[in-house]
Amino acid sequence: MIGILAGKSALVTGGASGIGRAAALAMAREGARVAVSDLTEDGAATTVALINAAGGKAIAIGANVSIEADVAAMVGRSVAAFGRLDCAFNNAGVSTRNVGAAGQRTHEMSQDSFDAMLAVNLTGVFLCMKYEIVQMLDQGGGSIVNTASVAGLVGLPMASSYVAAKHGVVGITKTAAMEYAKDKIRVNCVNPGYIKTPMTAAAMALRFDELMTKVPMSRLGTPDEIAEAVVWMLSDRASFMTGASQVIDGGYYAA
Repeated sequence: MIGILAGKSALVTGGASGIGRAAALAMAREGARVAVSDLTEDGAATTVALINAAGGKAIAIGANVSIEADVAAMVGRSVAAFGRLDCAFNNAGVSTRNVGAAGQRTHEMSQDSFDAMLAVNLTGVFLCMKYEIVQMLDQGGGSIVNTASVAGLVGLPMASSYVAAKHGVVGITKTAAMEYAKDKIRVNCVNPGYIKTPMTAAAMALRFDELMTKVPMSRLGTPDEIAEAVVWMLSDRASFMTGASQVIDGGYYAA
């Protein structure tokens, strides 16, 4: 069977592990050529090796999505390698633990940690979209999926900077979808709940039982479960879908 992304070229940020790696592998399985980006090129290389070993085609790109020059170069390298950019999954992100704000209420956070969170999780998405959209306008269309979170739809105590960033991702997704619909560029976001990834490992080790009481399915999701939805949203099968927030959270939001 021909994959649902056959003949397309794709870019994934945060592709070294977790949801990003799973999505890159799924895109390649569905026929896409994939540019895999992470903070360092070496970090992305393992994902690329897995794709190429399975008969796909991928390249590794190092980029800090909070730095505009890095993002411009990342998109440029992807287009140089594959000729165009049909699909983009803006997934790179950090947690409160990564910016030194784990377990802190709003008044306890430093401005530095708040700014560091938004720099990657919100400004990074904006910068990626900016340069992806320029390319997609030039070529006549494309599809973008941003990683938001169920925390982009609800409050989450001890995570106000993360919540602020992810609410921002939902908002910018909706606005860009409206702005570029007539240009044949679709923009959606995926809103994962608690997923088994390296980013969530520390919190799960400390609070797994407590957190699972909030999830009707009583388990963590897997990166593959998010990746399947992302690939479908990027594909032409989702051709009438734009501006949507696709919740995949084991029932957390519904409860």
